[in-house]
Amino acid sequence: MRRGSRLHLNGSFAMTDSDRTPWTVQRVLRWAAEDFERRGLDSPRLDAELLLGHATGLDRIELILHAEKPLDADELERFRELIRRRRAGEPIAYVLGEREFYGMTFEVTADVLIPRPDTETLVEVALERTRERSLYGRLLDLCTGSGCVAVAFARHRPTWKVTGADVSERAIALARRNAARSGAIWGVGFVAGDLFEPVRGRRHECIAANPPYIPSGDIAGLMRDVRDFEPRLALDGGTDGLDFVRRIVEQSREHLTPGGLLALEVGYDQAARAGELFEASGFSELERARDYGGHERVVSGRLL
Repeated sequence: MRRGSRLHLNGSFAMTDSDRTPWTVQRVLRWAAEDFERRGLDSPRLDAELLLGHATGLDRIELILHAEKPLDADELERFRELIRRRRAGEPIAYVLGEREFYGMTFEVTADVLIPRPDTETLVEVALERTRERSLYGRLLDLCTGSGCVAVAFARHRPTWKVTGADVSERAIALARRNAARSGAIWGVGFVAGDLFEPVRGRRHECIAANPPYIPSGDIAGLMRDVRDFEPRLALDGGTDGLDFVRRIVEQSREHLTPGGLLALEVGYDQAARAGELFEASGFSELERARDYGGHERVVSGRLL
């Protein structure tokens, strides 16, 4: 970048009189990536590309093809505001308002946990271990949040009845939008309430959940974009992180059919203790599935 040129984030994009070089796609990307790198943000180049694509309506390939395209004032202003939010530590998914999960794009807001690749393991386990009942069954997705697990499962099992439950009314509203957005609306419903409270008296062939599992004392040490922006309600699992896991394991017996499957996502070091809870509650055929990072992420078992 030539000497004398700069981007004013407390106002509009501008250049000094000594530099009339236009702010092209390539130039803005280089500036933003360098700025993010200096601030210690993860994936500075990727973040810059995603934000600029969001501001201009160009995908990442188009950003390369149109590298010399000058940005107009409106595009620069939109990009400036996105940069401001990312600089403050706001997660890129919240800034963009969406996140990809299991090959689909989900709307996300600060009312819900951001879908993560590790949670795709939960969907895979639920699908694989209910394969013998692929034509019909009922899935209950607890702590559904954005609805990503419920919707992903429903897209691959369109003949199942899928219910997502969450204590947050705002999360439920968002999950319903995601179901409609994905086209997975037939046989999919969402209810608000604390764990099993809104589905009392119903039984399911499969119960899946990504409950809060971070120990309360560990919250302060989380990365800033998680600690300061994602809802604590979706993170805090109590003193040892297993408060919700215990409740779900104990109460699920009343909501599973004989032979029904319970599958829970847990913390990277919690699988062994969660497995003990499963066994103590009479579950058998226990399995511990690893996530993409090699951690035992999902514990599952059958109620026989």
